[in-house]
Amino acid sequence: MRMDHVSYACEQDGLMATTERISAALGVDAVRGGVHPRFGTRNMIIPLADHKYLEVVEVLDHPASDKAPFGQAVRARSATGGGWMGWCVAVDDLSPFEERLGRSAVPGNRKFPDGRELVWQQIGILGLIADPQVPYLLRWEGDPSLHPSLVYASDVKMSSLTIAGSAARVTEWLGEPVEKPLEDVAVQWVAPHGVPGIMSVTFETANGAVTI
Repeated sequence: MRMDHVSYACEQDGLMATTERISAALGVDAVRGGVHPRFGTRNMIIPLADHKYLEVVEVLDHPASDKAPFGQAVRARSATGGGWMGWCVAVDDLSPFEERLGRSAVPGNRKFPDGRELVWQQIGILGLIADPQVPYLLRWEGDPSLHPSLVYASDVKMSSLTIAGSAARVTEWLGEPVEKPLEDVAVQWVAPHGVPGIMSVTFETANGAVTI
């Protein structure tokens, strides 16, 4: 169990403009991710150190986005102005979560221009929609060299999160101490005044700490 990535729903001026602001703040280049046909979304990727990454994601005008919880979550967050949507934990086995949540993981995929395909299974988006402080979970499948953090070598490190919520609540959701996936990322938990969830993420960059 380890933290894998953070997801940022694009703001009202769209995927490219939102990504350009974030990549400029971090002093690095973003790369085009691609379309998630099962979810009705597309993303841009900013690789980070320590096998992590940041994705900026946009909902598409596509029937899948109305049906898939991930597409619904992106649309809802963007409709409120965009911003941090959630965080994701990678695990080797999703079956304990499937059993506890009473539903099966769903497949995800996106194709590269050269025909290679990134594939995974994920679960927990409905939990994130109901309580945005909790992470969703995935298991990567296929070629490990296609992990989005490996698009290029990055010196930008995710150093801390500020989350409106409760460590105890997230520990309950994960079934293991929340400190386990966040062992190399500091977290400040604050009482939610409104909707819980990620309030900000701080990165260590070549120009010092940057908080988004």
